[in-house]
Amino acid sequence: MLHTTPTWRAHLRYRFENTLSRGAIAIIAWLALISTLVVLTTALALVVLGVGQDPSDPGTRYGFIEGAWQGLMHAIDSGNLAGDSGWVLRVLMLIVTIAGIFLVSILIGTITSGLESRLTELRKGRSRVIEREHTLILGWSSKVHSIIGELIIANANQKRPCIVILADRDKVEMEDDIKAKFASTGNTRIICRSGDPLDLDDLAVVDPHGARSIIVLAPEEDNPDIHVIKSVLAITNNPERKAEPYHIVGEIRDEKNLEAAALVGNGEAIYVQGEDLIARVTAQTCRQSGLSVVYTELLDFDGAEIYFKEEPGLVGKTYREALGAYEESALIGLMRANGDALVNPPMDTVLAAGDQVIAISEDDDTIVLTNAAPAKPNRGVIVPKPERTATPERILVLGWNEKATATVRELDQYVAPGSELVVLCEREGSREALVALSKSMQRLRIRFAAGDIGDRATLDKLGVCDYAHIILLSYNELPIQEADAKTLIALLHLRAIADAAGRDLSIVSEMMDLRNRALAQVAKADDFIVSDKLVSLMLAQLSENKHLEKVFRVLFSAEGSEIYIRPIGDYIRPGVPVDFHTLLEAAALRGETAIGYRIAAQSQDKDRGFGVRVNPKKSEALAFDAADQIIVLAED
Repeated sequence: MLHTTPTWRAHLRYRFENTLSRGAIAIIAWLALISTLVVLTTALALVVLGVGQDPSDPGTRYGFIEGAWQGLMHAIDSGNLAGDSGWVLRVLMLIVTIAGIFLVSILIGTITSGLESRLTELRKGRSRVIEREHTLILGWSSKVHSIIGELIIANANQKRPCIVILADRDKVEMEDDIKAKFASTGNTRIICRSGDPLDLDDLAVVDPHGARSIIVLAPEEDNPDIHVIKSVLAITNNPERKAEPYHIVGEIRDEKNLEAAALVGNGEAIYVQGEDLIARVTAQTCRQSGLSVVYTELLDFDGAEIYFKEEPGLVGKTYREALGAYEESALIGLMRANGDALVNPPMDTVLAAGDQVIAISEDDDTIVLTNAAPAKPNRGVIVPKPERTATPERILVLGWNEKATATVRELDQYVAPGSELVVLCEREGSREALVALSKSMQRLRIRFAAGDIGDRATLDKLGVCDYAHIILLSYNELPIQEADAKTLIALLHLRAIADAAGRDLSIVSEMMDLRNRALAQVAKADDFIVSDKLVSLMLAQLSENKHLEKVFRVLFSAEGSEIYIRPIGDYIRPGVPVDFHTLLEAAALRGETAIGYRIAAQSQDKDRGFGVRVNPKKSEALAFDAADQIIVLAED
């Protein structure tokens, strides 16, 4: 095929098409040019033809400027044509008016199309976010609503707080989902953007370098930890990263990936290992009714939380003296100036300059030293520490999931030697997992029973009333509502068996959906572990204060001081009105820190926090019943 040189018409057409492809602005520019040519041509024709408003009066002939004005007015408004006289003028202005109608129509259509295109682009969530000191959430999962809810509460006393979400979902869908969950977000603005958190260009849209904190959620898909690690890497190794360290909180599912995640985080990221957290809470809670309520109280932002505060007025005083120095805050430890967190340190530990107190309080501004001297404790009601010998226990686990192995390992650290654990489930591979697990047990002896946890005959055969504690785990490979339905059925059977035998069973149940907890309360289980909720609370807390990770590491492990709920009669004589200073003293004599109490008569009352009161006013006197309990931080 011979090469032919393009004609000048082809060149002009090519360049014209290139300008049109630039969008609405280019089209409007062409319309402006054509309109100018029409107006100028009209003015020139009026001058050359000597046309005037009145054909019989030569003095009314148009000049060039007046002719141009008349042409412009006729092009814009077709109604001006009715006032013309003389056929030459009428024909000229008719041509101008028709040309104007086409030009104006094209202009309106172009503007409308341009606006629609712009709105479509905005709905895609691709416009750049210009915010500073915002909380950035990367990814989307079932935990996002709980995190948003907690951050809204935490931001209540902040000025113009903002939450920005970047996820590989439609922007409008995310906004509609959030609106359906939250009728009001208070003073917090929530901005959604669509994009891949692993893509540097998409990440730049939400400005991670200006964020106050960044939460990286594990997606609900295969290998979620890889996604989290790569998201953190995209921030810490970003070519445009800031010089200051980032505040990143990530969610890791598999403990084996923590080391790689820590290397990628390079000291700028802390991680919540969800399965390990739930396993520890489940193991601790099954042996202490009400403990999950205490954990929830400390982890959510609605009520008392954990804060840090430097208190020069306490420098030189001991930890024991500091315990009673606050009326509306409960001390749980010290943060040394070098960054070491001491939870329930020895009572004679002296506060040094630069140290911070770690306190449970309603807000950071309520940690205020009392002006008056602390009230004297009533030592007359304090009783000696009773001698208790650990005895073997029988524990029943109903159901199985990926957190069960970690839960059993955690239980092995708490029970007395010779204790027995029986697992009833029908999940494939669970027997083999238990056989392998039993070889590493130090105190627990494990037995396996295959069967349906929702079958009454199977539960009767097991003799559930003979177990000290019962743990009910969700089959989380099932859809959420189906898994919770199995849990509810098993709970109802357990309660019916207990009522028939006249016994109270210690039951801890794992729920997948927080909304189903209200339904489950008809079965009167002692505690509920809502997996996603607890992990969400932890992520939200750490996003507000990364130093809390050191405190949580102690509280949620079998080493160091933990939270215990113990009989009030082990500390004071029941029936005598005492203030909280007396409970502080009774616990301090044993090297423990009292942080609250539980009223047994309110243990089923949701509106009263199931009887749990954390951080009570120290001057309030209360006569405790023998069934009531004290909440303390202790080594064992």
